[in-house]
Amino acid sequence: MDYTQLGRTGLTVSRLCLGTMNFGFQATEVDAFAIMDKALESGINFFDTANVYGRKMGKGFSEQVIGRWFTQGGGRREKTVIATKVYGRMDEWPNQSRLSALHIREACEASLKRLQTDHIDLYQMHHIYRPAPWEEIWQAMETLVQQGKVLYVGSSNFAGWHIAKAQGAATARHFLGLVSEQSLYNLKDRMIELEVLPACKDYGLGVIPWSPLAGGLLGGVLQKIKEGRRADEDVQKDVKKYRTQLEGWEKFCKQMGEKPADVALAWLLANPVVTAPIIGPRTVEQLTGSLRALKIKLNKEAMKKLDETWPGPGGEAPEAYAW
Repeated sequence: MDYTQLGRTGLTVSRLCLGTMNFGFQATEVDAFAIMDKALESGINFFDTANVYGRKMGKGFSEQVIGRWFTQGGGRREKTVIATKVYGRMDEWPNQSRLSALHIREACEASLKRLQTDHIDLYQMHHIYRPAPWEEIWQAMETLVQQGKVLYVGSSNFAGWHIAKAQGAATARHFLGLVSEQSLYNLKDRMIELEVLPACKDYGLGVIPWSPLAGGLLGGVLQKIKEGRRADEDVQKDVKKYRTQLEGWEKFCKQMGEKPADVALAWLLANPVVTAPIIGPRTVEQLTGSLRALKIKLNKEAMKKLDETWPGPGGEAPEAYAW
């Protein structure tokens, strides 16, 4: 396993992050335990979840599964850098969502109970909440850090200017502020290259891409359809929209002798601002298969070809659209 620092911190994390959103949805608890055990065995020490994950099993289920796995001992908690999130609605009663100081405090306590741990390594704001001033948010986060319940704070789905405002307010309070940004980023969805990636680079935030395979679109979807496997409705729409690009993409990967999913992850790993793409395996086999991405090195010609197939916004703003 390859490791790196999380942004500008001294925290060491694996180059792949284990996503747990499928736990209880497409992976049973028994399967989830096996996936997490295999992840540690493979050197993956970075796990990501959220208080709202659980789908049909109910909100908080993913955290509960991880918590029960931690209680098995064997150094599972000590070896794991656990990241979870706050923002999503956990109940219909007022103040049971978003980023008020009240909800941040209550949500943290609830996540700690579900995870059966005394601290969260990376506590991420799942979305920007415009009504709450940064003074309120940072005061709440500072209290959690001072209490030892949270070690680092991250963001998710923030714009570049949100990151700038957050860091400006944190600096004024002599607080570390954000250390990471979890964002949609893959070969198809490259809009964060305009301002989010430059902001993360400038402020020293590690980038944790979610949906690195664009919901399965970059995972060899055309080949899977040929084999008789049915894609969900959203993916089918994207296949129709991007068929020409997908044909070129899968042909390119075949010429490389690599699986499309592995090349898609390798492309993200080639970006020095990226800390660890989030993989969401439903089986142990899918997890072990993802490890191949760490061995793939894309040369300049390959990167150029991928830019031609999946063009980005043209670089950083404002040069991407102005002189």
